[in-house]
Amino acid sequence: MQDAAEFEVFAQAWLVLQCKAIAGARRGLITNGAPEQGTFSPITFWPEGKGGTLALLSAAELAVEERRGVLRDPSYGQTNVKPSQMVCHIAYPLLVDGRLHGAVAIEVAAGGEAELLSAMRNLQWGIGWVESWLRRTEGGRFSPLHGRLSAVLDLVSVSVDKERFQAAAAAVATEMATALGCERVSVGFLQGHHIKVRALSHSAQFAQRSNLIEQIGAIMDEAMDQRCTLVYPAPEGASVRLLDNHAKLAKAHGDCALCTIPLVREEKIIGALTLERPGEVGFDQSTVEFCEAVAGIVGPILDIRRRQDRWLLGKIYDSSKSMVQHLLGRGHAGLKLAVTSLASIILFLAFANGQYRIAAETRVEGLVQRVVSAPIDGYVRMARVRPGDVVRKGDVLAQLDDRDLLLEQAKWASQQQQHLQQYRDALSKSNRADIAVLKAQLGQAEAEVALVAEKLARLQLVAPFDGVVLSGDLSQSLGAPVAQGDVLFRVAPLDAYRVILEVDERDAVDVRAGRPGKLVLSGQVDAILSFHVEKITPVSETREGRNFFRVEAKLDQTPQFLRPGMKGVGKIDVGERRVVWIWTHGLIDWFRLTLWGYWP
Repeated sequence: MQDAAEFEVFAQAWLVLQCKAIAGARRGLITNGAPEQGTFSPITFWPEGKGGTLALLSAAELAVEERRGVLRDPSYGQTNVKPSQMVCHIAYPLLVDGRLHGAVAIEVAAGGEAELLSAMRNLQWGIGWVESWLRRTEGGRFSPLHGRLSAVLDLVSVSVDKERFQAAAAAVATEMATALGCERVSVGFLQGHHIKVRALSHSAQFAQRSNLIEQIGAIMDEAMDQRCTLVYPAPEGASVRLLDNHAKLAKAHGDCALCTIPLVREEKIIGALTLERPGEVGFDQSTVEFCEAVAGIVGPILDIRRRQDRWLLGKIYDSSKSMVQHLLGRGHAGLKLAVTSLASIILFLAFANGQYRIAAETRVEGLVQRVVSAPIDGYVRMARVRPGDVVRKGDVLAQLDDRDLLLEQAKWASQQQQHLQQYRDALSKSNRADIAVLKAQLGQAEAEVALVAEKLARLQLVAPFDGVVLSGDLSQSLGAPVAQGDVLFRVAPLDAYRVILEVDERDAVDVRAGRPGKLVLSGQVDAILSFHVEKITPVSETREGRNFFRVEAKLDQTPQFLRPGMKGVGKIDVGERRVVWIWTHGLIDWFRLTLWGYWP
């Protein structure tokens, strides 16, 4: 029972470190039970507090059943799975000397083949620690490797806990030197085409340009070029390797033993780890294998910390470099298509020209408007037209009541006859004084009769020319009083129009007399009318929160359907401009004005 509790604590710590070291890991679990009895249950999960899924547990059971590593894609064949939800399950059995102790299963985000291979390799390497612990427990004795595993777990914990990369790398080097009895451990990372030493054991700072650091960097490059672990002195029966730089460093420092291990992430060498021991101790095969497993876990962790600890410009540079590699390399068809489309749009906007037009609300007015007003005070007797009716010159529009004028006409006609009779009597009597007075009265009566006749003739309101009635509906006002001078009708001609455009003050600077334009009316959207600007009113008008200038234009042709009062949208041709300027100049002008308003 004590061994089971110890293994559960060890397994929990190991699973946390293993899942953090695998890129894209989302969940993980470890199953364990009595060896070779076929009953294995989960003993720990990652993240802590979350259980494993049925699919993940099924992958672990499959690995136990087949006694080999498995890779499962539970989303295969499903069409409604989002790319962000696509995952794969990797599981390996825990085999110690052929005896089955359980399995490890990890859920990772579905990526490319290289990412999955890297995850499988890291998990396979890490399982060696668990199997070593189980072998030690099963045998009832402690192997020398147990102490090393504990030390490395502490070392990996330090690399995760440190806040900055430099401190984490120095701590890793120091812990490794202490755990493995090394004189010095160096950690380097690839910078350009060469590996640069970034941390030394037991040293917080060191001179980058010293001979020792340059020699260590040279042996790291030697291991990187050959893409394998290099041990000096080379053990018996080992493959022939180039060890010139290792030999130079060893002789310069008292014939020490050297071991240089490349740090790999996603099948790319990112750096190297160099360990130095006294020559009489050296590096045996088990120690080298152990160091390689540690480098496979520690290297990616430190690389992640190093990338996170860079300046913003460095991160931008690396992201740009990675994107360029994706664009120029194989695969990533979606990214290439998106970048090509974006580049095409940018080139089009940068070099394409378009016709710049100023749009404005537009209405059609008669070139002239004639007002028909009440000639005298009176009452409406008859109305024959309403707004919109087409009339001819001389057509009766309306008529006022003439009864009062007829009575007045009869009155003045009677007085005229009386004065005429009296005038004749005075002539017969040769009374000069009466003749003069009666002659004047007779003239007044004749003038009044003529005035009344003129008023009677003007009671009929007639159209001054051929045109259309714009306003004035007296059909609902029969018998209503009107005063002299009241506007009763407005009439506009049918063959003479002008176009009024309300141009925003921001665009008025580009409008010039003589510029052409197009007009589309709301009631005739299929017809495009041409016009040219004739006059720009220099005084702005404000209405409904808009400040605009009134621009007058003349139509090039007058279609039959045109009527005064029609509204639509007119566009004045200004000339060619860059397409990107046409689309953005309004926003840029607004931004400049706003910035000017807030600028101190």
